[in-house]
Amino acid sequence: MGYRISVDTGGTFTDIIVLDPSGKLHIGKALTTPQRIFEGMGEAIGVVGEELGLPVRDLLAQTDILIYGTTRATNAVVTKRTAKTAFLTTRGFKDTLTFKEGGKHGPHDYTYDYPDPYIPRRYTFEIDERIGSEGEVVAPMSDAQVREVIATLKARGFEAIAVSLLWSIANPAHELRIGQLLEELMPGVPYTLSHQLVPILREYRRASATAIDASLKPLMQHHLKEMSQDLRAAGFGGDLLVSTSVGGCQQVEELVARPINTLKSGPAMAPVAGRAYCDLEKLGNNAIVCDTGGTTFDVGLVRDGSLVYTRDSWLGPRWLGDIMGTSTVDVRSIGAGGGSIAWIDSGGLLRVGPQSAGSVPGPACYGRGGDKPTVTDAALYLGYIDPTYFNGGRLKLDVAAGARVIETFAKSTGRSADETAAAIMTVANELMIKAIGEITVNDGVNPRESVVVAGGGAAGFNIMPIAQELGCATVILPRLASGLSACGMQYSDIVFEATRSRFTDSSAFDIAAVNYALTEIARELAEFRAKLKGAESAEASIRFLVEARYKAQVWELDTPLPKGRIDGPADVAALVEAFHQVHERVYAVRDEGSPVEFVNWKGRISIHLFAPPPPPSTGAEPYTPKADATRSCYFIETGRTPTAIFRGQGLKPGAQIKGPAIIEEPTTTIVVYPNLKAELSPAGNYILHCA
Repeated sequence: MGYRISVDTGGTFTDIIVLDPSGKLHIGKALTTPQRIFEGMGEAIGVVGEELGLPVRDLLAQTDILIYGTTRATNAVVTKRTAKTAFLTTRGFKDTLTFKEGGKHGPHDYTYDYPDPYIPRRYTFEIDERIGSEGEVVAPMSDAQVREVIATLKARGFEAIAVSLLWSIANPAHELRIGQLLEELMPGVPYTLSHQLVPILREYRRASATAIDASLKPLMQHHLKEMSQDLRAAGFGGDLLVSTSVGGCQQVEELVARPINTLKSGPAMAPVAGRAYCDLEKLGNNAIVCDTGGTTFDVGLVRDGSLVYTRDSWLGPRWLGDIMGTSTVDVRSIGAGGGSIAWIDSGGLLRVGPQSAGSVPGPACYGRGGDKPTVTDAALYLGYIDPTYFNGGRLKLDVAAGARVIETFAKSTGRSADETAAAIMTVANELMIKAIGEITVNDGVNPRESVVVAGGGAAGFNIMPIAQELGCATVILPRLASGLSACGMQYSDIVFEATRSRFTDSSAFDIAAVNYALTEIARELAEFRAKLKGAESAEASIRFLVEARYKAQVWELDTPLPKGRIDGPADVAALVEAFHQVHERVYAVRDEGSPVEFVNWKGRISIHLFAPPPPPSTGAEPYTPKADATRSCYFIETGRTPTAIFRGQGLKPGAQIKGPAIIEEPTTTIVVYPNLKAELSPAGNYILHCA
């Protein structure tokens, strides 16, 4: 076996995890280079190559598989830098993207306007056609009118086309014909047909997903092609896979055809890693997975050993942003990372984020021209960071610049610089606690029943007080925490999901129609597997689910099917009972007197092509290590106090460290707060005790 490399390009750092032939994982980290992704990627690969004694070209030449995760698609959507895209829809439904789902936070707050549609209304074109809900042709489509519309698109220089016709999920004939005409009249211009991408009920969600996917195709085709060419030119000759938002990876060709699946693909990998570390440490099947990067704080869940999925992922704020519409790992993100900027609002309150200094110019202490106080500057001022050992000493921090922005900012708060820096950390903590509450307490999950898995370069600064506030007694912080999402790629499967819409309910369950939908799903999953190289003998698992709800409810819950088809009333009853159980788990109530409505049917295949061997987990005798140094650090509980500093490379499994203390790994720093403690497990991960 050769090397296997996973890459996670974030807004600030690019993380590299390399699995060597012996089964050991190595980490490399470098600043992201947005203009040419491979420059930062190559620098991070060089860090690992130096450790292994291999030049970058030789390491890439000996690599069998490279898995790539990127925020390029997400950033393009959020910053509105996607392709010029036209939206084609049924006449009379021009405002589908404009109205969205009609809601907003604070319905009586008029300080902001109703959001613009993802595709401007002037780029929307109505097609004279109509399919009924049963698939019947209510109004035929005119090829002549479609040709006129396409001529207009060509004349106005549109770069991508999104086609979402009413009830195309019941009869796709009109969408397919438009696709044929686009290929004839605008060859080479990418387009997306809604019934092929997301064949689901809910008109806006299907249209939104289609619009987003089409708008990303030119950008992601160019980006993936450029990155692939740079890799090949640097000596890589293995298989190139790309991580996806469903917590797996796919071949590049699949992602070029459906680039929407690259959205949130990096954060989706953190729960995959969290599940693996919980299993490795034998600390249960429920976890809150936190990934604190330079730009964002991402939180996801592992429940009963499985990832949690949702179709309710928004790019931007709920209601005001744009919904993805596709099934994704449920990960919530807020702008609260190491690069998040502290500021004072109009009411005089201290705020942190969502604005970030990113990698250019970065926090002031990076010495690259940043002039605003950030969480990283605050951590440095408090003494938590060794300025000569940041990123293993590869990035020397400018202590004077960091101190200058904190001290200047402190004057506007009326507090001392120490108190101000500690307040910045506390406000960031509260934002993170709120984000965790939204995905746990708000969804019926008690945080006290979960272990926390912490990752990201900035996670160690404040994960212990966050866990303590949540009532979580234990935190797993891997030595490779700063590359948590990239670690998840090493543990990930190739994952693909197929969907069919077939509405029915428990009082008059349409067994034949549902089985037809399930058969179609199974066929699509089989076709996907057949196209994969070398997957014929690989282990694979398939799960069937349905989005279900009580009658008159608005939103559905994913409910597992006991088996892949419905053979009779007993199977219907078992499915209804499965929904009652899911509803009771989420909302603590079940309504057995209400009919259950089943909306969208799904199949998810996970193909286990590879898995890194687990590290040795033999027992270790507890011991108290000797500190490598002492540094003055500030804690709210103690004020400035001499604090023991431990270099992680000198610690052995069994090490027990009581706070206040600082543990310094090359790519992350762990702050052990007063009266709390940490230990290094036999598997080589830090277990933080926060009770």
